[in-house]
Amino acid sequence: MTDCLFCKIIKGDIPGNIVYRDEQATAFRDINPAAPTHILIVPNKHIDSVNMLILDDEPLIGHLITTAKVIAAQEGIAESGYRLIINTNAGAGQTVFHIHLHLLGGRQMKALG
Repeated sequence: MTDCLFCKIIKGDIPGNIVYRDEQATAFRDINPAAPTHILIVPNKHIDSVNMLILDDEPLIGHLITTAKVIAAQEGIAESGYRLIINTNAGAGQTVFHIHLHLLGGRQMKALG
């Protein structure tokens, strides 16, 4: 997608505060953080949302989760705890339509539900 903000960050066309990159995923700090640590972990492959996933994407989505674990350790929040969130579509708060995993930590989180 040529107009996708996250694709442009992945390609280096626009700057991002990148904290992790490999052949499958790129992670960068959110520009509007909701916690002291707020990192977005995105697949390098463009996928609009969870609703667009196919069976072949399962290993990639699993990789995003294990990448979150690695980054949480790098950021020093693995032991204190962190939250992972994927918003799907506008009603859930998705504003950039390139699937992404929010890694939030660095403060006490309120219980959900």
